[in-house]
Amino acid sequence: MGRPAVNDDPTPRLPTLRTGRGAPTYQGWPRAPWELSATSRRWLLMLVAVLLVGAVGSLVTVPYVVYRPGSAFNALSTAPGGQDPMISVTGATTYPTQGALDVTTVALYGGPGFELTVWDWVRFRMQGAEFVDRDVVYPPEVTRDQISEVNKAEMVGSQQEAIAVALRATGRRVAEQAVIGQVHPDGPSAGKLRDGDVLTSVNGTPIEIVTDVSRLIQRAQPGTPVTLGVLRSGTRLSVPVTPVQVQGRRLLRVQLGSRFSFPVNVTINAGDVGGPSAGLIFSLAVFDKLTPGSLTGGQKIAGTGTIGSDGAVGPIGGIEHKMAGAAEAGAGWFLAPVANCTAVTGQVPQGLRVVKVATFEDARNAVETIAAGAGDGLPGC
Repeated sequence: MGRPAVNDDPTPRLPTLRTGRGAPTYQGWPRAPWELSATSRRWLLMLVAVLLVGAVGSLVTVPYVVYRPGSAFNALSTAPGGQDPMISVTGATTYPTQGALDVTTVALYGGPGFELTVWDWVRFRMQGAEFVDRDVVYPPEVTRDQISEVNKAEMVGSQQEAIAVALRATGRRVAEQAVIGQVHPDGPSAGKLRDGDVLTSVNGTPIEIVTDVSRLIQRAQPGTPVTLGVLRSGTRLSVPVTPVQVQGRRLLRVQLGSRFSFPVNVTINAGDVGGPSAGLIFSLAVFDKLTPGSLTGGQKIAGTGTIGSDGAVGPIGGIEHKMAGAAEAGAGWFLAPVANCTAVTGQVPQGLRVVKVATFEDARNAVETIAAGAGDGLPGC
């Protein structure tokens, strides 16, 4: 094997050309395009066209969002991407758990700050991905930071409601206040209620959980005012408001949230996962840690669904992708909100059993039944 060529002077030099009669013709320089052969010109034009198409495909965006199966995280184990437990409890006895209660996610590509390029569109289209118009997923003019803040707020609210449901299921008392987060400027409550007001009663009936507000307002006579008990900056007020009628329901046109007082300190660390759809699984996982024995019996169970402080399980989006992610993670069972059954039908991956649930108690009973080896009799979609 010969030695590599060594150049002790790497400075590039131009060739010396002799001119005049008898000088040799130098062939080392590339020809100008008009001096090339017809075949070479065609190849050059094709190369330029490919480069232009590649540049355009990388810069031009398309107004779509792509839905794909996301990762699954065991709420009984460590937080995504970390070593700390996803659920930590202080101030109460906790018990060992087995198996898995998997939080399922949807991976979204596109949207503010993450626009899809033409090449992304081609790649995902070849993979058979689901495309949704961007305006259907994100409001116009919304920014990436605003989306992140909304997702974080929804996750925090979901965790708080999940903790409340789980603690109540163990027999503990959890105090709850109905707090106004926003008043619609064109609604009947504008100028009467304020952000931060706490609703304490409707027509004299005390409010114990947020869902009491809607339930009590529906009882009122249409077109007549309801008297709201309000706690505002430490002062108790009586505020009359006449609800509006929308599609057969009476509404105050306010955004309500819950404020809880927990007898036990429970912390949920979901990493970068956002949104409200992990509420059901979080409530089951907290309940499992606070009660003796293994709720799952060692089974790997996944699921999705929002959770209300009253234990109601609500629908979510992208459930077919969450089922696919659960199956890829090795789950044998999947808890799905009843309201999502239409989207579930015909989309269940092979080897995955889906159980429909409407409340926390439905889900808890389903997990216990699966743990006992009797899951085949549970209702599916």
